[in-house]
Amino acid sequence: MLTSIAQNMGFGSGLDTAKLVADLASASRGPKVARLDAQLDANKAKLSTLAQARSDLDGIANALETLASGGTLRSQLTPSDASAVSIVTNAGSSVGGLSSQLVISALAKAQSSYSAAVASTSTAIGEGTLTLTAGGSAHAVVINETNNSLQGLVTAINATGAGVTASIVSHGNEHRLVLKGQSGASNAFTLTTDAQNLNSFTTAIMTTSQAASDAQFTLDGIPYIRASNSLNDLISGTQITLKKADANNVISINSIRPSEAVKQTLQDFVLEFNNLITNVNAAYKTNKNNPDIRNFERQLREFISQPLTSHASIRRLSDIGFSSLKDGTVKLDNARLQTVLLNDPSAIEAMLNPPRGNGNDASNNPGITVALDSLRDAAVANDGAFGRVKAALEAETKFIDANRARIEARELAYLNRLEKQYSRLDARLNALKSTKTFLDQQIKIWNGDGN
Repeated sequence: MLTSIAQNMGFGSGLDTAKLVADLASASRGPKVARLDAQLDANKAKLSTLAQARSDLDGIANALETLASGGTLRSQLTPSDASAVSIVTNAGSSVGGLSSQLVISALAKAQSSYSAAVASTSTAIGEGTLTLTAGGSAHAVVINETNNSLQGLVTAINATGAGVTASIVSHGNEHRLVLKGQSGASNAFTLTTDAQNLNSFTTAIMTTSQAASDAQFTLDGIPYIRASNSLNDLISGTQITLKKADANNVISINSIRPSEAVKQTLQDFVLEFNNLITNVNAAYKTNKNNPDIRNFERQLREFISQPLTSHASIRRLSDIGFSSLKDGTVKLDNARLQTVLLNDPSAIEAMLNPPRGNGNDASNNPGITVALDSLRDAAVANDGAFGRVKAALEAETKFIDANRARIEARELAYLNRLEKQYSRLDARLNALKSTKTFLDQQIKIWNGDGN
């Protein structure tokens, strides 16, 4: 009977207190950590959808900006002889429909003069003062003991800032002073002196291989004379460079409209814009109907009806065939777009290449690119829709991390308490086990006596 009592008390059961402590600590910590993990995963999902929407917005804005700045979406002037003239149309300029004829009789040239050869660039050439006259201004060129050499003369001429460049051309032991002015007859120059020992370096003695002259040409029969071959005032909004003269060569200049590129760009815009709308909607739902994201979504819905140019009748995307669907995405009526491209191509071109100058600026003619940039800049600013939501989500992440640290500290303290408590229990059980051993021995003795 005593043996049965001892067994029922559990003496010597070999209880695994280490596993028991681990199981109790895990049961306490597990649900709390799982809850934090779920919160963190949800927060990461919110940040991810927000980042995707931001990436889409950046992508569409940057792509349009690249196309616009590269000139792909604006009319270009093309000459019939590209070897004779090059033409670059500036951003914000409208040259659609322009047609002209150009005849280049002479190119502008710069005076070029060179001296007789000297044996060394460092040998003394003589002291004195020369006078360099260019563009109606006289400049003193002083040669003394500090710079008495061909190299010293070159340095002194270049230091005048007269617009005449001096250099040395060498061939074996022969070294010559070469002077090069700026193009145009009015930029001819002279180098004179009263010092006889420097007379060989005057333009009267030097050889002039090319005289300064003006460019002469006609545009649509109107004669022009220019000091430079680079012209930015001939056709408004263009940079024209004359490259070859031929009085018998009539060069036709015609504008080429980028109609196909514009059409393709607008069709691509629909796809990218709808992708942006879809991901903004996803961010809105993931972020539990956040009002800031909702407001940005509304701004996107209103974008196609936003004025982009100052054109009287074709100034919005809705004017060229864009319309909104119920889910916020847009569609493009290609037939309407084609009609506007045929009847008023400049109006559509202005949306992608807004005019600048003459009172036109980003405030009254933003175009699609500037309007999208403004929308993006406002959204990602600290006080913008994306900025506020991102800041709130990042703050939530920090709160979850801090909460996890607090819970981990409490659970560690709880684990330490369990270890101490069950360590005492284990010691007590060991003591009881010793008592049980003693009792077992006594019971055997008692039972032996009874037998």
